[in-house]
Amino acid sequence: MAEIPQITLNNGQQIPQFGFGVFLVPPDETVAAVTSALEAGYRHIDTAQMYGNEAQVGDAIARSGLDRGSLYVTTKLANDAHRPDDARRAFDQSLKALGVEYVDLFLIHWPLPTRYDGDFVSTWNALEAIYNDGLARSIGVSNFEIGHLRQLQLETALTPAVNQIEVNPYLTQDALRAFCAEYRIAVEAWSPIARGGALADPVITEIAQRAGKSASQVILRWHIQRGDIVFPKSVNPERIKENIEIFDFELAAADMTAIAALNRDERTGPDPETFAG
Repeated sequence: MAEIPQITLNNGQQIPQFGFGVFLVPPDETVAAVTSALEAGYRHIDTAQMYGNEAQVGDAIARSGLDRGSLYVTTKLANDAHRPDDARRAFDQSLKALGVEYVDLFLIHWPLPTRYDGDFVSTWNALEAIYNDGLARSIGVSNFEIGHLRQLQLETALTPAVNQIEVNPYLTQDALRAFCAEYRIAVEAWSPIARGGALADPVITEIAQRAGKSASQVILRWHIQRGDIVFPKSVNPERIKENIEIFDFELAAADMTAIAALNRDERTGPDPETFAG
């Protein structure tokens, strides 16, 4: 079983650098998928209120028999629950659905700068209250750009521990990652293989052939070596097992550079500056 590296967050908490995501995993397939991941050695599960499968994630955790302290559980605030009272109610519902007394990480899913009068600061203050109550070991944001993060810096007391953003070889996010590094905000990479779009890239397939690994494993290893936190998703037990088998090889510096050079600033998801949920 792979030993997953840990990253220390800016509040002293640790997060496994590699985990399992359940975005777009149907609820009726979630228990089996998460069970396969836990059996393969994953101990970090990333879900969200909007995924509609928190209860099934909780069911898989309960069935596993694993100690709660050995698991890292993340969920995210739904876009229709940004007002402070709504945020707290939604969070309490997540705890109930997951069947846990706390989550390790709770994120604002999107900044929604064109909704709620552009006020994500009061939403962040609601998360701070949840954090201060000990119900979330760490809090952070998702899909926040530099301007959004600067606003939080200016108007709130607590720096996000994490920013979960789209990152892959076609969207390397160098400027945003550098800003996060400056303020010790850990970067989590969603869509790490560009929703499969980077798997057939000749640069990546050539490196994979030399390394004796799959294209997916090469891309995930690239993320790990550059410091990203990743949580690929799959419902295929063999693919779930394959994805975690990336800690027995390293990419050369030249290969890391070659993959980074594939950047096109090309998104597979919405632009956080305009996305209204």
